[in-house]
Amino acid sequence: MSTVAPSRATGPAAERPARPVHRVTGARVLRSEWAKMWSLRSTWITSGLGLLFLIAFGLIAAYQFRSRISSGRPMDRDFADATALGLSLFGTNFAQLALGVLGVLVAAGEYSTGMIRSTLAAVPRRLPVLWSKAAAYGAVALLLGTFGVFVAFLADSRILAGTRAAMTLSDAGVLRSLLGAGLYLGLVGVIGVALGALLRSVAGGISVLVASLMLVPGLVSLLPSSWQDTISPYLPSHAGEAMFALQHDASTLSPTAGLLVFVLWTVAVLAGAAVRLVRSDA
Repeated sequence: MSTVAPSRATGPAAERPARPVHRVTGARVLRSEWAKMWSLRSTWITSGLGLLFLIAFGLIAAYQFRSRISSGRPMDRDFADATALGLSLFGTNFAQLALGVLGVLVAAGEYSTGMIRSTLAAVPRRLPVLWSKAAAYGAVALLLGTFGVFVAFLADSRILAGTRAAMTLSDAGVLRSLLGAGLYLGLVGVIGVALGALLRSVAGGISVLVASLMLVPGLVSLLPSSWQDTISPYLPSHAGEAMFALQHDASTLSPTAGLLVFVLWTVAVLAGAAVRLVRSDA
């Protein structure tokens, strides 16, 4: 009588190693969002435009001021009391739109393509996705904005040397204003991400962003003066401007107060996006 020893299974099934199990951590989600962000062509194009707006408009404003002084032409009201700092920050209003729009695209773009379902399937807790998107893009907008305003100011300082608008980094308030402008642009980027996640629409997010930063202040200016003085300083755009303004008066917030108000606006929009992300389907 013979016995047959059981043979081990052979072939691909036996040789295939078990897949390693990876835990979902905040660092891994952040790396994933960073990789996705830079894989998009729109990220490179729009961030480049934001940097270009900051530097180019600052240089144009400085050359315009210098040419008017050299030619003896009368100064416009916008240039009458201009400084190198103010002229170098001339492109901030244009850069904030580019960086804010890109923030909307970073968040809402996944909803328009349907890729958000795959993202949330990989990260079931959901909120780390929002925090990672906001942190990754906010850091990019902060670095781009800070780099752009410093380059614009240093270039303008050389152009305006010897004029009444000349300033250096050692002048009172200059360094604080430049850092404040960079921080403002970084927070605008975070607000863009939050609006994209809250509204889940590229067009809707961009519309609300433009309205809150540019249209609402114009509408408030039509209100009675007493109402304007009460409401206007606390609007997102005006609170943000207080962060990097060199001069302040009774109608504007201090830099610290402006920062606190703008951070509160940012947190409010992020909180709205977080609530919707947790309570509704993608």
